[in-house]
Amino acid sequence: MDFPATQPKPPSDGKIICYPPGVKEITDKITNDEVVKRLKMVVKTFMDMDQDSEDEKQQYLPLALHLASEFFLRNPNKDVRLLVACCLADIFRIYAPEAPYTSHDKLKDIFLFITRQLKGLEDTKSPQFNRYFYLLENLAWVKSYNICFELEDCNEIFIQLFRTLFSVINNSHNQKVQMHMLDLMSSIIMEGDGVTQELLDSILINLIPAHKNLNKQAFDLAKVLLKRTVQTIEPCIANFFNQVLVLGKPSVSDLSEHVFDLIQELFAIDPHLLLSVMPQLEFKLKSNDGEERLAVVRLLAKLFGSKDSDLATQNRPLWQCFLGRFNDIHVPVRLESVKFASHCLMNHPDLAKDLTEYLKVRSHDPEEAIRHDVIVTIITAGKRDLSLVNDQLLGFVRERTLDKRWRVRKEAMMGLAQLYKKYCLHAEAGKDAAEKVSWIKDKLLHIYYQNSIDDKLLVEKIFAQYLVPHNLETEERMKCLYYLYASLDPNAVKALNEMWKCQNMLRSHVRELLDLHKQPTREPHAGGGRGVARAPPEPGSGQLWRREIARKLANPKQPTNPFLEMVKFLLERIAPVHIDSEAISALVKLMNKSIEGTADDEEEGVSPDTAIRAGLELLKVLSFTHPTSFHSAETYESLLQCLRMEDDKVAEAAIQIFRNTGHKIETDLPQIRSTLIPILHQKAKRGTPHQAKQAVHCIHAIFSNKEVQLAQIFEVQAIKLLVRWLLGMKNNQSKSANSTLRLLSAMLVSEGDLTEQKRISKSDMSRLRLAAGSAIMKLAQEPCYHEIITPEQFQLCALVINDECYQVRQIFAQKLHKALVKLLLPLEYMAIFALCAKDPVKERRAHARQCLLKNISIRREYIKQNPMANEKLLSLLPEYVVPYMIHLLAHDPDFTKPQDVDQLRDIKECLWFMLEVLMTKNENNSHAFMKKMAENIKLTRDAQSPDEPKANEKLYTVCDVALCVINSKSALCNADSPKDPVLPTKFFTQPEKDFCNDRDYISEETRVLLLTGKPKPTGVLGAVNKPLSATGRRPYIRSTGSETGSNISVNSELSSPAEQSSDISETGVSENDENPVRIISVTPAKTETVKNKEINSDQAMQGNSTERGKKRTAAASGTENIHQKPEEKVDETGPAAPPKPRRGRPPKSESQGTTAKNDEANKPPGRGRKRAAGSQEGPGGLEASNAKAPKQQDIAKKPAPAQRQIDLQR
Repeated sequence: MDFPATQPKPPSDGKIICYPPGVKEITDKITNDEVVKRLKMVVKTFMDMDQDSEDEKQQYLPLALHLASEFFLRNPNKDVRLLVACCLADIFRIYAPEAPYTSHDKLKDIFLFITRQLKGLEDTKSPQFNRYFYLLENLAWVKSYNICFELEDCNEIFIQLFRTLFSVINNSHNQKVQMHMLDLMSSIIMEGDGVTQELLDSILINLIPAHKNLNKQAFDLAKVLLKRTVQTIEPCIANFFNQVLVLGKPSVSDLSEHVFDLIQELFAIDPHLLLSVMPQLEFKLKSNDGEERLAVVRLLAKLFGSKDSDLATQNRPLWQCFLGRFNDIHVPVRLESVKFASHCLMNHPDLAKDLTEYLKVRSHDPEEAIRHDVIVTIITAGKRDLSLVNDQLLGFVRERTLDKRWRVRKEAMMGLAQLYKKYCLHAEAGKDAAEKVSWIKDKLLHIYYQNSIDDKLLVEKIFAQYLVPHNLETEERMKCLYYLYASLDPNAVKALNEMWKCQNMLRSHVRELLDLHKQPTREPHAGGGRGVARAPPEPGSGQLWRREIARKLANPKQPTNPFLEMVKFLLERIAPVHIDSEAISALVKLMNKSIEGTADDEEEGVSPDTAIRAGLELLKVLSFTHPTSFHSAETYESLLQCLRMEDDKVAEAAIQIFRNTGHKIETDLPQIRSTLIPILHQKAKRGTPHQAKQAVHCIHAIFSNKEVQLAQIFEVQAIKLLVRWLLGMKNNQSKSANSTLRLLSAMLVSEGDLTEQKRISKSDMSRLRLAAGSAIMKLAQEPCYHEIITPEQFQLCALVINDECYQVRQIFAQKLHKALVKLLLPLEYMAIFALCAKDPVKERRAHARQCLLKNISIRREYIKQNPMANEKLLSLLPEYVVPYMIHLLAHDPDFTKPQDVDQLRDIKECLWFMLEVLMTKNENNSHAFMKKMAENIKLTRDAQSPDEPKANEKLYTVCDVALCVINSKSALCNADSPKDPVLPTKFFTQPEKDFCNDRDYISEETRVLLLTGKPKPTGVLGAVNKPLSATGRRPYIRSTGSETGSNISVNSELSSPAEQSSDISETGVSENDENPVRIISVTPAKTETVKNKEINSDQAMQGNSTERGKKRTAAASGTENIHQKPEEKVDETGPAAPPKPRRGRPPKSESQGTTAKNDEANKPPGRGRKRAAGSQEGPGGLEASNAKAPKQQDIAKKPAPAQRQIDLQR
């Protein structure tokens, strides 16, 4: 403020003014600059003085009075006024406690003058700021303003001081400035008699939100001032609120309309400031004015809900009164109460118990907004910290998911979804929190059962964004889906499946709609597409209709384009955001980890079995809704593993997945097809009813030759049906067993292809052969059917153990052993094991030997423990297997030339395979008994062909080989037999009295070769061991015995060698002790590498460990062995050797005549010895690589194949 210049007057007492040394008189006749210069020296003098300088005090007293004159107090120069104010402040300091000014008016003017100068503190960058700060510091330190308490109108000075200080404070001031201001104002409040309302208003006005936002430093200054003076100022504050709230006198202050804001701020500053005010608020809560109650509720909500507030515990009556407002009749009051609960739950979890009951009532409030806010309150607190909301509060939200209003339902569902994502997916609060909200996923999916389309759409959105977020990486997303599906309850699973199906249906509708768009000239589609949009009503208007839609999509006339929104909505629903080929592959890998036991199933709270089963069910549903995503070899390989699991449900689900997704397997994935077919057949035959049904459906859906595939299943099952029916009848009165046996024999003769139209695969033929052989063996277990099984049928059944398919041989041997061990089969069937000596796989021969040991041991033990068994020695005594074995070997299709040394070697190996086990012990002179049986057989004839010399010759030759072996292996065989053996009349005729057969059917040289196994002539060895010049032939070195096991395929698929590599045919094997060689013929069209197999099982001779030098025979009757003259050459340019004849029927007798030969000349070769060919790379392994190869000259001499129907009518 600028004042008019006045002349300085001398002091009224007439004393002469004494200036400090060097300071001239200060008058109005000098310039302002000179006045300032002289005043600075005066200021310096007063600054250096202290209260103890009595002489100086008296000396400068006239100067002090002179400085308070009007000339200085109203001087227009601000520098002069500042220097005068500093001098006056020092004068009050020096002359304290008494001021040199006695006039009250003068004191008032001086202090108002000093207060006005304090406004200079506002500009901290001013050059004079330090002098202003000095002024403030001096006033605060001396408490100069306390002198004003003696003045009647001191309140005016204080109000002006407070307002000045609050107005000048700003963020550029340091802590010292604020401290001096506080000291100055607090001394006035605390040392005065009281605080007037005007002075209180000057403080409180800085707390009002409007002023608070304008000057934050003034608010902070007032806040600290109130805290420092709380005890002194609290009665004044209480009086103010009492006047306004209770007495209703708003005129007492201009701040009356801001009373609730002030209460909130004062409570935040220090609750003790409102100790006397809170009871007054309880009175206001019960006001009849709804708006007034609403204002108080808003205030108390902030007071109770503030973080550090303990008002609820300190003032329980007020708290209980406030809770009563949750049930207020006024809707805004209830709404405000509910909103408060969120902050209260977050800041005061201990009050949750009090709030729960009131929130429960409000969750059923008739007002939609209140129910909505109850949900928001609980969810907000839950997202902050799940421990803040108890299960009961979450239950309120759960109930509101079924609210009648969509807005409430949506808020409840979205809130629960957010909690699930936060605590279950992200696991932000640990396992306990995840367990607490684990029910949310089920509840949300249950809502899909509601009829409202809004609910369904929201569930789809929640699933894509919260339950299984689509923005996760593929592996993480599938892991989330995998364990979510495994942990859902059955109803939730059904809902999720239905959701996917609805989306799939919508995709099909959109696809149909797009198809309509591609056909603009056609009439509206009457079928599909109705689920998305109705077709145009008039033919021909469809094009205009679509153009109109396109126009509106491109040029919207309103801010929100409904057509564009519809398209976006459709795309959101039909887009497979979760599932694609990569996702399915990741899902299958997760399931494989569960199968292997390497997954984190237990950590996810799911057992491995549950995870596997749920994973298969999930894949089954996805295979229906997203079939194209499954089409990869990796996915199908994993599903094949599931098909082989023992769990019926898992296998059934895997079959259904193949059924839904495998439409292109046959054309695109042949390897999967070849593996899948036998598994489906096995499930159709031996699986549960559901598996069988699904397997048939799967075959029908996937394969083009479904009729053939299904026929093979039904054929095998038909065979089993016939056998079971016959076993149930247990009689042959209807002769049904005879026709059945003829059918089974014909199936074996035709190699499994009864129609001989070559429409059946090799693997299926193998299954049918196995089924036929097993059926005959099953019927033989019933005595009434055993009697009608002819020797020819028995021999056909026995030859199954030499089948070309490894699995056929393996399974047939297992079934044979199982029935023999239980003594269910007649003794003659044990002779079949002798043919296992021809098996090219070492492990199969070892298995057969173990089976023989077990069977013989059981039979001998049974005879010892059962005395009555002596009456049935013919069917129990193991040694009685010898005549059956001799007869079976005599009718071996490979045994065609009784004098052929190689064939005799085979016979000798088969005989020794059985005799070695029988001759382990010489119990009851059994060696002599077996020798006697062989000798007696030579005195009989072959009951199967008694009048055929060649058949009898072969029988006697086998007997001589047997006698040769027995004599060479046992020195005790020459003893007398304990009893005369009985020969089975079914195979041998009764000996004739005058018949004597003392002829030796094998020469001495042959005996030596058979017993010693000496090398063959060098000419033959040279021919075999040197590289062959024939087209397509090359030598193969036989693998060692240690390699045998690793080269054997034990796949469950029953496939013949020809199916895997039909272009490769084995032509021969020659081996000796030094240079074993395998010779294989390969057609030029196929040059696959042929694996090597160990062929021979070295059997120890007595005192001799010589290896066998025998060659296995793979040719049928009439085949010559490889021994030829050295000068004979192989025609290199000639055609490849014809396929070797199959084993399956005895050699054709000479009595059939040439006519039959001519008739059959053009037919394919008949069934020969079923031996695994060396070229087999399929499940059968490389088994029969030791078969001999006839040269072309010998092949030309072979007789034509025998008739298909052997004498089955016998």
